[in-house]
Amino acid sequence: MKKKRTIAAGKFKAECLSLLNRVAETGEAYVVTKRGRPVAEVVPISKGSRPRPLLKSVTVLGDIVGPVLDSWNVDR
Repeated sequence: MKKKRTIAAGKFKAECLSLLNRVAETGEAYVVTKRGRPVAEVVPISKGSRPRPLLKSVTVLGDIVGPVLDSWNVDR
């Protein structure tokens, strides 16, 4: 496993796209810090992994467009 490099959030913001390309090409991981504290990690995606499809991952229970309450208090 390669050592993770550390990068400040401001520098990450300025170099984000090139950093992402570097991660994809070299497999290096980066820890993003704010004021010296780790807040995020940028790691290469594992080989062969694909985003999971959202199809059939949500179940709708009841009416999703109707009012939430049975009656509205319009006299307020």
